[in-house]
Amino acid sequence: MNNQKGFTLIEMLIVLLIISVLLVIAIPNLAKNNETIRSKGCEALVLTAEAQVEAYKIDQGKAPASLQVLVDENYLKQITCPNGKELGYTSGVVSNPN
Repeated sequence: MNNQKGFTLIEMLIVLLIISVLLVIAIPNLAKNNETIRSKGCEALVLTAEAQVEAYKIDQGKAPASLQVLVDENYLKQITCPNGKELGYTSGVVSNPN
């Protein structure tokens, strides 16, 4: 007698069915949370920019003229939120573009 070990076609189909059900459940949840992730990322960028404005004030003795100055002098890497909008900046105050 042959004693072959392996998966049958039915076992493979059951595994694929289980994986498909998990994907159907997981994908809508990931898509729903995408907007929350982007807004939280923007909030974090605003806080970072505010801290870097203060660091610039300490180093230079004055507030930067714009956020682009912070990017040019390597205080910040970017001033654009994950949603594609640019941070606002007026009189030393950083604002959320949302």
